[in-house]
Amino acid sequence: MRILVAEDDGGLREVLVQGLEEAGFFVDAVARGDDAIEQLRFYDYDVAVLDWRMPGAPGVEVVAWARQHRRPTAILMLTARDTASDRIQGLDAGADDYLVKPFDFGELLARIRALQRRPRSVDGPVIVRGSLALDPARREVTVEGGRLNLTTTEYRILELLMRRSPAVVDRKAIAEHGWRDETDPLGSNAIDVQLSRLRAKVPNAGIRIVTVRGAGYRLEEA
Repeated sequence: MRILVAEDDGGLREVLVQGLEEAGFFVDAVARGDDAIEQLRFYDYDVAVLDWRMPGAPGVEVVAWARQHRRPTAILMLTARDTASDRIQGLDAGADDYLVKPFDFGELLARIRALQRRPRSVDGPVIVRGSLALDPARREVTVEGGRLNLTTTEYRILELLMRRSPAVVDRKAIAEHGWRDETDPLGSNAIDVQLSRLRAKVPNAGIRIVTVRGAGYRLEEA
């Protein structure tokens, strides 16, 4: 399960990331609302935990953007604003739940699990490149109707390349998206090995995964 945490308080952000990762979640974290929007633009998260007050864009604007663009992510607002009118504003903007600071971490986990059990009300659009079709809601990739057998890391890297296509994706972005600890593959040949395996699995899919020396990788339609 992939979670986005958007919180401008560095100390609290670190606590959230550490606690969620220890609970078994894959976590991306940002400090700004506009960065949260960019993450939601390119990636499908199961749950986003958003602070209300952030530089770049307040959490309620991030929620509104996500709903306007039909992102399938369940959203939990995490904020010190505890009046009824604040809760109504957040929920009306499209948040699924609301937790007031200070909070018990166990309650946060329980609320995230509850959101995880809810069926998604909005399906992510299927991404098509060449003969490849990636369905974010099912986390499934097919080639002309036949399902590809991908590892979790291969799926994450392919998703990133397909979403960014035909732009070049640098190695750091691939590491951040494909691995729990992005420092693991950097400085080794792990990324190159994963890309080589992906190429072997999609030889006749109407796409090419191109190495751009000194820059990264690009997926382009053949």
